[in-house]
Amino acid sequence: MADWIILAAISMVSACFAILWLLPRHQKSFVDYGLSSPGSLFDVVFLFDGDRLISHSDIALAGYESVTNWSDLHRLLQRDYPSFPETPELVRARGHLVVSAIDCTVDREVSCEWIDGVIRVQLRDLKGAVSAKRADPNDPTRLAMDQAPYPVWLSGECNTVRWCNAAYVSLARNISGPDADLTKPVFPLLSDEAQLGRKSRVSVQIKDSESRLWFDLTRVAQDQGQLCYAVDINAIVEAETVQRKFVQTMTKTFAQLSIGLAIFDRNSQLALFNPALIDLTSLPPDFLSLRPSLSSFFDRLRDQHMMPEPKNYRSWRRQMNDLLEAAQDGNYQETWSLPSGSVYSVSGRPHPDGAVAFLFEDITAEITLTRRFRAEMDLMQSILDKLADAIAVFSDDGTLATTNYAYQLMWGDSGEVGFEPTTVLEITRQWQEHCAATPILGEIREFVTTRENRAEWSGELTLKSGSTMTCTVSPMQNGATIVRFTSDSAVENIAQQQKISA
Repeated sequence: MADWIILAAISMVSACFAILWLLPRHQKSFVDYGLSSPGSLFDVVFLFDGDRLISHSDIALAGYESVTNWSDLHRLLQRDYPSFPETPELVRARGHLVVSAIDCTVDREVSCEWIDGVIRVQLRDLKGAVSAKRADPNDPTRLAMDQAPYPVWLSGECNTVRWCNAAYVSLARNISGPDADLTKPVFPLLSDEAQLGRKSRVSVQIKDSESRLWFDLTRVAQDQGQLCYAVDINAIVEAETVQRKFVQTMTKTFAQLSIGLAIFDRNSQLALFNPALIDLTSLPPDFLSLRPSLSSFFDRLRDQHMMPEPKNYRSWRRQMNDLLEAAQDGNYQETWSLPSGSVYSVSGRPHPDGAVAFLFEDITAEITLTRRFRAEMDLMQSILDKLADAIAVFSDDGTLATTNYAYQLMWGDSGEVGFEPTTVLEITRQWQEHCAATPILGEIREFVTTRENRAEWSGELTLKSGSTMTCTVSPMQNGATIVRFTSDSAVENIAQQQKISA
């Protein structure tokens, strides 16, 4: 019996020593404890027999008075340590378990150990600690995750966050405030498994603000959930918004133009057009809205008889290819005479990033007016050529505008207009070569260049052949002047003189 008593006493003493070994040394009591306490205080121990709390350190008692079982401790730790096991069975099965904080910037962890039927849970500070079981802070994989410039996190069941890097922590606090619950996801759960591994664009709204942040979100399936990556694309979204507003502004501006506009992007697809293009080409709006290719666009114009009919389709197709190349160089400019009688001016202009813009302008009225003016000019010239008097017309700037056939015959002028206009000074010098000295030629020069007190007058010119002619100077509208030479024998005398000289 005495042996049994001695054995029991020895066992009780051993148990006491074991408990004393498991617990940390007695520490002073402080005012602030728990997860927000200073790092020097974050070193507390709990001892569990199964689910029941059997002992704890003084700091643990001061910070966690409500903890009586494993569930109480799990409830306190799950926000900052979501991987902390819900039951002690996992610790019993593994023997040793280290749970890292959800915020990788926090150098604290929870260590769980199974020791002879007792579970020892220690909340320990890793700053300056040296432990073989602790993850190496210089590990390349850890550094890559923790210092990544974009948010990275591990999403578990019910889309709860189990781990995140510093960028995610910063984002969560920026969106929800400094007291953000990191276990609550910032981004929505991706339920479609087909989208796993693919990039999707999502946005999150900042708390108490209308601002939104945009990200390209990629989720990769893992055994423990989904590993997620979010890349900041706010600059891209902002650029797209600016571009969209610019396009809308340009569209409104182009809508007021009477010139048809068709802009093709670098892939030769129609990117922008205005209402005038529909009016000029008669192409259906639904066809243009489908963003046809450049070749389809011109094929449809050909089918609609809105471009000159080619004699050979193959050569026309080659011309279309040349047209695109010319437009990209900014060299394409053509006038299309359509079967309907309309005339279009079509030009191609290069745009940045390989785009090409085509302009369609209806110049039918301009061409008609030009043709009518040219016909009237030809008629007037024909009438002048039928007159017996030699006529020279000077414009308001003193240059020779036109002459008739009798003038050309009298003064030996070919009637061709050069690049440089002939002035009244040069013309009167030519006349002087065939005439005797006279002040009339000087008076003609002065009259042509004068703007005031202009009245018709006449004078006699004597040719070197001895014949005379009457020179009549008459003002015309807009400052022009007409000079008329009348002589029955002048033309014949000048022709004979030219024959002798030859």
